[in-house]
Amino acid sequence: MGSASGGGITVGGAAVKVGVVGASGYSGAGLLALCARHPHFEVAVATAASRAGQRVAEHLPSLAAAYPSLVMAPTEAAELAGLDVVFLALPHGQSQALVPALRGRVGLVVDLAADFRLADPGAYPTWYGAPHQAPELLDEAVYGLPELFGDRLAGATLVAAAGCYPTAAALALAPLVRAGLVEPTGIVVDAASGTSGAGAGLSERLHFSAADESFSAYGLVDHRHTPEIEQALGVPGAQVLFTPHLAPMVRGILATCYARPARPDLDTEVVMAALHQAYDGRPFVLVVDDPPATKATTGSNVAHVSARVDPRTGWVLALGALDNLVKGASGQAVQCANLALGLDEAEGLPLVGLHP
Repeated sequence: MGSASGGGITVGGAAVKVGVVGASGYSGAGLLALCARHPHFEVAVATAASRAGQRVAEHLPSLAAAYPSLVMAPTEAAELAGLDVVFLALPHGQSQALVPALRGRVGLVVDLAADFRLADPGAYPTWYGAPHQAPELLDEAVYGLPELFGDRLAGATLVAAAGCYPTAAALALAPLVRAGLVEPTGIVVDAASGTSGAGAGLSERLHFSAADESFSAYGLVDHRHTPEIEQALGVPGAQVLFTPHLAPMVRGILATCYARPARPDLDTEVVMAALHQAYDGRPFVLVVDDPPATKATTGSNVAHVSARVDPRTGWVLALGALDNLVKGASGQAVQCANLALGLDEAEGLPLVGLHP
Protein backbone atom coordinates (compact mmCIF):
# COMPACT_ATOMS: atom_id res chain seq x y z
CA MET A 1 0.00 0.00 0.00
CA GLY A 2 1.25 3.46 -0.87
CA SER A 3 1.03 6.19 1.72
CA ALA A 4 -1.83 8.62 1.28
CA SER A 5 -2.40 12.26 2.02
CA GLY A 6 -3.96 13.37 5.30
CA GLY A 7 -7.46 12.17 6.19
CA GLY A 8 -10.66 14.18 5.95
CA ILE A 9 -13.61 14.59 8.28
CA THR A 10 -14.52 11.27 9.84
CA VAL A 11 -17.74 9.27 9.75
CA GLY A 12 -18.53 7.45 12.96
CA GLY A 13 -15.06 8.19 14.28
CA ALA A 14 -13.09 6.93 11.27
CA ALA A 15 -12.49 8.15 7.74
CA VAL A 16 -13.92 6.06 4.91
CA LYS A 17 -10.89 4.21 3.51
CA VAL A 18 -10.97 4.25 -0.29
CA GLY A 19 -9.15 2.39 -3.04
CA VAL A 20 -8.99 3.58 -6.65
CA VAL A 21 -8.19 0.86 -9.18
CA GLY A 22 -7.01 2.09 -12.56
CA ALA A 23 -5.80 5.34 -11.05
CA SER A 24 -3.62 6.30 -14.01
CA GLY A 25 -6.52 6.74 -16.48
CA TYR A 26 -8.90 9.66 -16.93
CA SER A 27 -11.65 8.24 -14.73
CA GLY A 28 -9.16 7.11 -12.09
CA ALA A 29 -7.58 10.54 -11.98
CA GLY A 30 -11.04 12.06 -11.68
CA LEU A 31 -11.82 9.79 -8.74
CA LEU A 32 -8.61 10.78 -6.98
CA ALA A 33 -9.45 14.45 -7.49
CA LEU A 34 -12.98 14.06 -6.12
CA CYS A 35 -11.85 11.97 -3.16
CA ALA A 36 -9.29 14.64 -2.26
CA ARG A 37 -12.11 17.15 -1.75
CA HIS A 38 -14.55 14.71 -0.16
CA PRO A 39 -15.10 15.40 3.56
CA HIS A 40 -15.31 11.70 4.48
CA PHE A 41 -13.14 9.82 1.97
CA GLU A 42 -9.46 9.10 2.42
CA VAL A 43 -7.60 7.38 -0.41
CA ALA A 44 -5.52 4.59 1.10
CA VAL A 45 -4.67 2.68 -2.08
CA ALA A 46 -4.34 3.64 -5.73
CA THR A 47 -3.48 0.92 -8.22
CA ALA A 48 -2.35 0.97 -11.84
CA ALA A 49 -0.96 -2.18 -13.41
CA SER A 50 1.26 -0.32 -15.88
CA ARG A 51 2.56 2.23 -13.36
CA ALA A 52 2.95 0.25 -10.14
CA GLY A 53 5.69 1.77 -8.01
CA GLN A 54 5.29 5.25 -9.51
CA ARG A 55 4.09 8.18 -7.42
CA VAL A 56 0.71 9.59 -8.37
CA ALA A 57 2.26 13.07 -8.24
CA GLU A 58 4.82 12.08 -10.86
CA HIS A 59 2.28 10.71 -13.34
CA LEU A 60 -0.49 13.23 -12.57
CA PRO A 61 1.10 16.55 -11.52
CA SER A 62 -2.35 18.13 -11.19
CA LEU A 63 -2.85 15.92 -8.13
CA ALA A 64 0.58 16.48 -6.60
CA ALA A 65 -0.60 18.84 -3.87
CA ALA A 66 -3.29 16.40 -2.72
CA TYR A 67 -1.21 13.22 -3.02
CA PRO A 68 2.48 14.13 -2.63
CA SER A 69 3.54 10.66 -1.48
CA LEU A 70 0.87 8.21 -2.67
CA VAL A 71 2.48 5.42 -4.70
CA MET A 72 0.53 3.36 -7.21
CA ALA A 73 0.32 -0.30 -6.27
CA PRO A 74 -0.20 -3.40 -8.45
CA THR A 75 -3.82 -4.14 -9.34
CA GLU A 76 -4.35 -7.11 -7.04
CA ALA A 77 -7.19 -7.97 -4.67
CA ALA A 78 -4.76 -8.38 -1.78
CA GLU A 79 -3.77 -4.70 -2.05
CA LEU A 80 -7.41 -3.68 -1.50
CA ALA A 81 -8.51 -6.03 1.27
CA GLY A 82 -10.10 -4.32 4.26
CA LEU A 83 -11.03 -1.08 2.50
CA ASP A 84 -14.45 0.50 2.92
CA VAL A 85 -14.94 1.50 -0.73
CA VAL A 86 -13.15 0.41 -3.89
CA PHE A 87 -13.72 2.22 -7.17
CA LEU A 88 -12.86 0.26 -10.31
CA ALA A 89 -11.87 2.45 -13.28
CA LEU A 90 -10.76 -0.34 -15.61
CA PRO A 91 -11.33 -1.18 -19.28
CA HIS A 92 -14.36 -3.37 -19.94
CA GLY A 93 -13.84 -7.02 -19.06
CA GLN A 94 -11.25 -6.58 -16.35
CA SER A 95 -13.67 -5.95 -13.48
CA GLN A 96 -15.36 -9.30 -14.03
CA ALA A 97 -12.16 -11.05 -12.98
CA LEU A 98 -11.45 -8.79 -9.99
CA VAL A 99 -14.88 -8.27 -8.38
CA PRO A 100 -15.41 -11.91 -7.27
CA ALA A 101 -12.09 -11.72 -5.39
CA LEU A 102 -13.18 -8.51 -3.66
CA ARG A 103 -16.58 -9.72 -2.47
CA GLY A 104 -16.45 -10.11 1.29
CA ARG A 105 -13.01 -8.48 1.48
CA VAL A 106 -14.12 -4.85 0.98
CA GLY A 107 -17.27 -3.04 2.03
CA LEU A 108 -18.45 -1.55 -1.25
CA VAL A 109 -17.33 -1.95 -4.87
CA VAL A 110 -18.32 0.70 -7.42
CA ASP A 111 -17.48 -0.34 -10.96
CA LEU A 112 -17.25 2.39 -13.60
CA ALA A 113 -17.03 -0.08 -16.49
CA ALA A 114 -19.94 -1.91 -18.16
CA ASP A 115 -19.07 -5.27 -16.60
CA PHE A 116 -22.08 -5.42 -14.27
CA ARG A 117 -24.51 -2.93 -15.84
CA LEU A 118 -26.66 -5.24 -17.95
CA ALA A 119 -29.15 -7.38 -16.05
CA ASP A 120 -29.32 -10.07 -18.76
CA PRO A 121 -26.14 -12.19 -18.92
CA GLY A 122 -27.14 -13.25 -22.43
CA ALA A 123 -26.66 -9.67 -23.63
CA TYR A 124 -22.90 -9.74 -23.07
CA PRO A 125 -21.97 -12.13 -25.91
CA THR A 126 -24.20 -10.14 -28.27
CA TRP A 127 -23.01 -6.64 -27.41
CA TYR A 128 -19.58 -7.21 -25.86
CA GLY A 129 -18.41 -10.22 -27.82
CA ALA A 130 -17.81 -12.60 -24.91
CA PRO A 131 -19.80 -14.39 -22.18
CA HIS A 132 -19.83 -12.83 -18.73
CA GLN A 133 -17.22 -14.30 -16.38
CA ALA A 134 -19.27 -13.85 -13.20
CA PRO A 135 -22.96 -13.99 -14.21
CA GLU A 136 -23.95 -15.02 -10.68
CA LEU A 137 -23.12 -11.48 -9.51
CA LEU A 138 -25.32 -9.63 -12.00
CA ASP A 139 -28.38 -9.98 -9.78
CA GLU A 140 -26.44 -8.51 -6.86
CA ALA A 141 -25.20 -5.46 -8.78
CA VAL A 142 -27.26 -2.26 -8.42
CA TYR A 143 -27.38 -0.07 -11.52
CA GLY A 144 -25.93 3.28 -10.55
CA LEU A 145 -27.90 6.14 -12.06
CA PRO A 146 -29.10 7.89 -8.88
CA GLU A 147 -31.77 10.13 -10.38
CA LEU A 148 -33.55 7.16 -11.96
CA PHE A 149 -32.62 4.21 -9.70
CA GLY A 150 -31.48 5.91 -6.50
CA ASP A 151 -33.96 4.08 -4.26
CA ARG A 152 -32.00 0.86 -4.84
CA LEU A 153 -28.61 2.20 -3.80
CA ALA A 154 -28.93 2.42 0.00
CA GLY A 155 -26.85 -0.36 1.55
CA ALA A 156 -25.62 -1.71 -1.79
CA THR A 157 -22.30 -3.55 -1.77
CA LEU A 158 -21.81 -3.78 -5.56
CA VAL A 159 -22.74 -0.85 -7.80
CA ALA A 160 -22.42 -0.68 -11.58
CA ALA A 161 -22.18 3.03 -12.29
CA ALA A 162 -24.07 4.02 -15.43
CA GLY A 163 -22.16 4.85 -18.60
CA CYS A 164 -21.71 8.35 -19.95
CA TYR A 165 -23.83 8.07 -23.11
CA PRO A 166 -26.62 6.14 -21.35
CA THR A 167 -26.71 8.74 -18.57
CA ALA A 168 -27.10 11.67 -20.96
CA ALA A 169 -29.77 9.90 -23.01
CA ALA A 170 -31.71 8.33 -20.16
CA LEU A 171 -31.86 11.50 -18.06
CA ALA A 172 -33.42 13.31 -21.03
CA LEU A 173 -35.78 10.52 -22.09
CA ALA A 174 -36.74 8.41 -19.08
CA PRO A 175 -39.23 10.83 -17.46
CA LEU A 176 -41.10 11.09 -20.77
CA VAL A 177 -41.08 7.34 -21.40
CA ARG A 178 -42.06 6.41 -17.84
CA ALA A 179 -44.91 8.93 -17.80
CA GLY A 180 -46.33 7.42 -20.98
CA LEU A 181 -45.83 10.64 -22.93
CA VAL A 182 -43.74 9.07 -25.69
CA GLU A 183 -43.62 5.65 -27.30
CA PRO A 184 -40.89 3.38 -25.87
CA THR A 185 -40.00 2.00 -29.32
CA GLY A 186 -38.66 3.73 -32.39
CA ILE A 187 -36.51 6.07 -30.28
CA VAL A 188 -33.46 7.62 -31.93
CA VAL A 189 -30.50 8.77 -29.83
CA ASP A 190 -27.94 10.85 -31.69
CA ALA A 191 -25.08 11.74 -29.34
CA ALA A 192 -21.64 13.32 -29.53
CA SER A 193 -18.74 13.00 -27.11
CA GLY A 194 -15.30 14.52 -26.69
CA THR A 195 -12.10 12.57 -27.23
CA SER A 196 -11.64 11.81 -23.51
CA GLY A 197 -14.60 9.43 -23.76
CA ALA A 198 -12.32 6.86 -25.37
CA GLY A 199 -9.95 6.85 -22.40
CA ALA A 200 -6.28 7.65 -22.08
CA GLY A 201 -5.03 4.82 -24.30
CA LEU A 202 -3.29 5.58 -27.58
CA SER A 203 -5.48 5.58 -30.68
CA GLU A 204 -4.77 6.93 -34.14
CA ARG A 205 -8.26 8.37 -34.51
CA LEU A 206 -7.72 10.40 -31.32
CA HIS A 207 -4.48 12.03 -32.49
CA PHE A 208 -4.85 15.80 -32.64
CA SER A 209 -4.34 15.81 -36.39
CA ALA A 210 -7.16 13.26 -36.85
CA ALA A 211 -9.70 14.59 -34.34
CA ASP A 212 -9.23 18.34 -34.74
CA GLU A 213 -11.70 19.99 -37.14
CA SER A 214 -13.43 16.65 -37.68
CA PHE A 215 -16.81 15.25 -36.65
CA SER A 216 -17.45 11.57 -37.22
CA ALA A 217 -19.93 8.83 -36.37
CA TYR A 218 -18.84 5.42 -35.12
CA GLY A 219 -20.29 2.20 -33.72
CA LEU A 220 -23.08 2.24 -36.27
CA VAL A 221 -26.12 0.07 -35.42
CA ASP A 222 -24.30 -2.13 -32.90
CA HIS A 223 -22.75 0.18 -30.31
CA ARG A 224 -22.52 -1.61 -26.96
CA HIS A 225 -24.25 1.18 -25.03
CA THR A 226 -27.49 0.52 -26.90
CA PRO A 227 -28.90 -2.16 -24.53
CA GLU A 228 -27.88 -0.08 -21.51
CA ILE A 229 -29.83 2.93 -22.78
CA GLU A 230 -32.85 0.70 -23.37
CA GLN A 231 -32.53 -0.79 -19.88
CA ALA A 232 -32.07 2.64 -18.25
CA LEU A 233 -35.35 3.93 -19.68
CA GLY A 234 -37.01 1.65 -17.13
CA VAL A 235 -39.92 0.24 -19.16
CA PRO A 236 -40.28 -3.20 -20.78
CA GLY A 237 -39.71 -3.45 -24.51
CA ALA A 238 -37.87 -0.16 -24.97
CA GLN A 239 -36.10 0.02 -28.32
CA VAL A 240 -33.43 2.56 -29.29
CA LEU A 241 -31.36 3.27 -32.38
CA PHE A 242 -28.18 4.79 -30.93
CA THR A 243 -25.49 6.52 -32.99
CA PRO A 244 -22.48 8.05 -31.19
CA HIS A 245 -20.20 10.69 -32.70
CA LEU A 246 -16.70 11.91 -31.93
CA ALA A 247 -16.58 15.69 -31.58
CA PRO A 248 -13.39 17.81 -31.70
CA MET A 249 -13.41 18.68 -27.99
CA VAL A 250 -11.78 17.13 -24.94
CA ARG A 251 -14.78 16.46 -22.73
CA GLY A 252 -18.55 16.64 -22.77
CA ILE A 253 -21.56 14.77 -24.20
CA LEU A 254 -24.64 16.11 -25.93
CA ALA A 255 -27.42 13.58 -26.55
CA THR A 256 -30.17 14.63 -28.97
CA CYS A 257 -33.03 12.16 -28.69
CA TYR A 258 -36.12 11.74 -30.88
CA ALA A 259 -39.31 9.91 -29.89
CA ARG A 260 -42.89 9.63 -31.10
CA PRO A 261 -45.67 11.05 -28.89
CA ALA A 262 -47.94 8.53 -27.18
CA ARG A 263 -50.91 10.91 -27.10
CA PRO A 264 -52.22 13.44 -29.62
CA ASP A 265 -52.40 16.48 -27.34
CA LEU A 266 -48.73 16.48 -26.32
CA ASP A 267 -46.96 19.83 -26.34
CA THR A 268 -43.74 21.37 -25.10
CA GLU A 269 -45.30 22.57 -21.86
CA VAL A 270 -46.30 19.02 -20.93
CA VAL A 271 -42.90 17.42 -21.64
CA MET A 272 -41.04 20.18 -19.83
CA ALA A 273 -43.38 19.75 -16.86
CA ALA A 274 -42.51 16.05 -16.79
CA LEU A 275 -38.80 16.88 -16.62
CA HIS A 276 -39.37 19.40 -13.85
CA GLN A 277 -41.43 16.88 -11.88
CA ALA A 278 -38.65 14.31 -12.18
CA TYR A 279 -35.70 16.53 -11.34
CA ASP A 280 -36.67 19.70 -9.48
CA GLY A 281 -35.07 19.44 -6.07
CA ARG A 282 -32.39 17.02 -7.27
CA PRO A 283 -28.91 18.57 -7.04
CA PHE A 284 -27.37 17.14 -10.18
CA VAL A 285 -29.94 17.50 -12.96
CA LEU A 286 -30.96 20.96 -14.12
CA VAL A 287 -33.98 21.43 -16.41
CA VAL A 288 -33.16 24.35 -18.73
CA ASP A 289 -35.26 26.32 -21.19
CA ASP A 290 -32.45 26.99 -23.65
CA PRO A 291 -30.84 24.13 -25.60
CA PRO A 292 -28.27 22.42 -23.30
CA ALA A 293 -24.59 23.03 -24.04
CA THR A 294 -21.67 20.85 -23.00
CA LYS A 295 -19.56 23.86 -21.99
CA ALA A 296 -22.02 24.74 -19.24
CA THR A 297 -21.48 21.34 -17.61
CA THR A 298 -17.69 21.12 -17.90
CA GLY A 299 -16.08 20.26 -14.58
CA SER A 300 -19.38 19.78 -12.74
CA ASN A 301 -21.47 16.77 -11.76
CA VAL A 302 -24.59 18.48 -13.13
CA ALA A 303 -26.44 17.35 -16.25
CA HIS A 304 -28.63 19.79 -18.19
CA VAL A 305 -31.81 18.53 -19.88
CA SER A 306 -34.56 20.04 -21.97
CA ALA A 307 -37.36 18.94 -24.33
CA ARG A 308 -39.57 20.18 -27.15
CA VAL A 309 -42.55 18.94 -29.13
CA ASP A 310 -42.63 19.72 -32.84
CA PRO A 311 -46.29 19.81 -33.93
CA ARG A 312 -45.31 19.99 -37.60
CA THR A 313 -43.43 16.67 -37.77
CA GLY A 314 -44.96 15.05 -34.71
CA TRP A 315 -41.57 14.31 -33.13
CA VAL A 316 -40.66 14.84 -29.48
CA LEU A 317 -37.14 16.14 -28.96
CA ALA A 318 -35.27 15.52 -25.67
CA LEU A 319 -31.74 16.74 -25.02
CA GLY A 320 -29.15 16.00 -22.36
CA ALA A 321 -25.69 17.48 -21.82
CA LEU A 322 -23.07 16.51 -19.24
CA ASP A 323 -19.36 16.23 -18.56
CA ASN A 324 -18.51 12.65 -19.52
CA LEU A 325 -15.65 12.49 -17.00
CA VAL A 326 -17.69 13.78 -14.04
CA LYS A 327 -21.44 13.04 -14.17
CA GLY A 328 -20.64 10.45 -16.85
CA ALA A 329 -17.93 8.66 -14.86
CA SER A 330 -16.08 9.61 -11.63
CA GLY A 331 -18.72 11.99 -10.26
CA GLN A 332 -21.48 9.48 -10.89
CA ALA A 333 -19.45 6.82 -9.07
CA VAL A 334 -18.89 9.03 -6.02
CA GLN A 335 -22.58 10.02 -6.00
CA CYS A 336 -23.51 6.32 -5.99
CA ALA A 337 -21.04 5.59 -3.20
CA ASN A 338 -22.45 8.42 -1.11
CA LEU A 339 -25.96 7.00 -1.39
CA ALA A 340 -24.84 3.42 -0.75
CA LEU A 341 -23.06 4.54 2.42
CA GLY A 342 -25.96 6.64 3.68
CA LEU A 343 -24.22 9.97 3.10
CA ASP A 344 -25.67 13.05 1.43
CA GLU A 345 -25.43 12.31 -2.30
CA ALA A 346 -23.83 15.71 -2.96
CA GLU A 347 -20.86 15.20 -0.61
CA GLY A 348 -17.59 16.09 -2.32
CA LEU A 349 -19.16 16.72 -5.72
CA PRO A 350 -18.93 19.95 -7.75
CA LEU A 351 -22.14 21.82 -8.53
CA VAL A 352 -20.30 24.57 -10.38
CA GLY A 353 -18.64 24.09 -13.76
CA LEU A 354 -15.63 25.84 -15.26
CA HIS A 355 -15.95 29.20 -17.01
CA PRO A 356 -14.57 30.07 -19.41
